[in-house]
Amino acid sequence: MGEERLTIVFMPESAYGPTNNCVGIGKILERRGHRVVFAAEASWKGRLAPLGFEEDLVDLAPPPAEEQDAGQFWTDFITQTAPEFRKPTIEQLATFIEPVWSSLIDGATYCEPQLREILDRVRPDVIVEDNVNCFPALLTHGAPWVRIVSCNPLELKDPDLPPVFSGYPSNDRSGWDEFRAEYERVHRPTWERYNAFVVDNGAPPLPDLEFIHESRYLNLYLYPEMADYPRSRPLGPTWHRLDSSVRETEEAWSVPEELADGEGALIYLSLGSLGSADVELMKRLVSVLADTPHRYVVSKGPRADEFELPDRMWGEARLPQTSIIPHCDLVITHGGNNTTTEAWHFGKPMVVLPLFWDQYDNAQRVAELGLGVRLDTYGFEDQELRDAVDRLLEDRPLRERLAAEGETIRSRDGKRKAADLIEDLGRRARAGLLD
Repeated sequence: MGEERLTIVFMPESAYGPTNNCVGIGKILERRGHRVVFAAEASWKGRLAPLGFEEDLVDLAPPPAEEQDAGQFWTDFITQTAPEFRKPTIEQLATFIEPVWSSLIDGATYCEPQLREILDRVRPDVIVEDNVNCFPALLTHGAPWVRIVSCNPLELKDPDLPPVFSGYPSNDRSGWDEFRAEYERVHRPTWERYNAFVVDNGAPPLPDLEFIHESRYLNLYLYPEMADYPRSRPLGPTWHRLDSSVRETEEAWSVPEELADGEGALIYLSLGSLGSADVELMKRLVSVLADTPHRYVVSKGPRADEFELPDRMWGEARLPQTSIIPHCDLVITHGGNNTTTEAWHFGKPMVVLPLFWDQYDNAQRVAELGLGVRLDTYGFEDQELRDAVDRLLEDRPLRERLAAEGETIRSRDGKRKAADLIEDLGRRARAGLLD
């Protein structure tokens, strides 16, 4: 390839969104001849090597007695805590958000020795982390590290923007201060505990009430310019926006025969690998949408065998999402950051039914920009959902606008931009050009 081969370690969060984001970027680097190693969570065993990557995996908890599906820990966690998603976001801070942080912290604490062994063995030129919490080993090993934020950019806080996880509107500050105060009340002890662990393991102190550092080398966040937030405090020069990061490793897809010749629009329904674990919600959505004249491709999720699909619907447990969305006229989604940015990448309107984490923020952003409809996930009326579908399908100006925006997003080729920046960082590190 005319340049030195770099060794690049990716450590994504153990969920499909961050892992798939890293897969898309990593595949470009692998095709350029670089050695790409995934220090992913152990349940991803055998899923990454077929894509051309090395697997050197970590356990975030004592290994289970039986082999688990990829991301099974979080599927189980969401299934157990689903009742919390019916609460207002400010109430979820204590009953869902803080327990998630605590679980993430426990995982980082458990795997720290193993992660250090992996880095000593692999000897990376660059370390790439797509996580919401830090791992001290990644910061202290000696190689430059890259932070990827594949969450709603409200995670990068600004006093003139709504608090992350709130789902509050940008043009109405009522509730912002109350939400921030409750976040601090609930999370201060957890943060203090984690900060002590981080410092004890040789990393710099965490920023106040943050669970991850900003990299002094390179920071990337995933959100298109047309939907990004106006900031009162611009991000620093190490920050780069990726308008999208859509992987090309999924298999080709064509409309199934049972849907190919039907009338009505073709609609993709997915609550993500975690949200779809709420089987009762999936059953309700399928039942309500069955009373429309449209055809549906349904990502049934990890509990696919627990519900059936009616006529004009087809689905499986796992689907090649980025190969399906281009065929569809509308996306009904939970508002996960990857699905949201992928829908924009392909220029599709959305109905968003948020469940947890930053999904409320994405749902609100879609709605306040007029790019789709946000509904109360558990409180919507049946006809509300059907009306939202019809309204978006009939809105030709919106569809034309999104199609044009999608072309612009695709032309910016976010994952190639990320690969270029990571590769450049590795080469500068090899040449001794970093401070």
